Amino acid sequence: MATPTTAHKPPMLDSDEANEKQLDMARAQGEAYQTALKHMANEEAHDGGEQAAGDYVIAYAVESAEGMYALKDGKLKWQEPTSENVHVEVSVRDAADNRFIPGLNVFATLIDPDGNTVATHQQPFLWHPWLYHYGRNWEVPGDGRYTLRVRIDPPTFMRHDSKNGKRYAEQMEVEFKNVKIETGQKKSM
Repeated sequence: MATPTTAHKPPMLDSDEANEKQLDMARAQGEAYQTALKHMANEEAHDGGEQAAGDYVIAYAVESAEGMYALKDGKLKWQEPTSENVHVEVSVRDAADNRFIPGLNVFATLIDPDGNTVATHQQPFLWHPWLYHYGRNWEVPGDGRYTLRVRIDPPTFMRHDSKNGKRYAEQMEVEFKNVKIETGQKKSM
């Protein structure tokens, strides 16, 4: 497993797949995504943070558990949280251009203030009207300062570009300490 870093920023180079104008468009996509992510972490969530780690920037936001649509028997059905009392969101961006990276297997582990592991869950991709992320509702024992570990497995998707495409090849894990969790549920419908 690779060790997280804070200074690594992989270069994006002119290539047969992307010229400087096209790379600028990718960076503009990343800036727009980063603006939305900062709004989520600072204005909507109870807590949020991020760390650079190899080819990634990994961020989190936590808020009250919330309802979501799920496809059941070919139809979308609204599901309110039952016993879940926190929503953990994870964003994974490309460290070079800050664009959201889809198609990842993301796992999160929450550790309570006493050092006990609450659970480890895969964080599936969640479509959101203004901020794609990986996430799910969790049931935690109560409010407090938790530790959040996020692990990303190397993706199996293909990569374009012989100069820029050699990335995301290692498992990455980061740890966020002192994550403020306030339990609750948002009722939507």
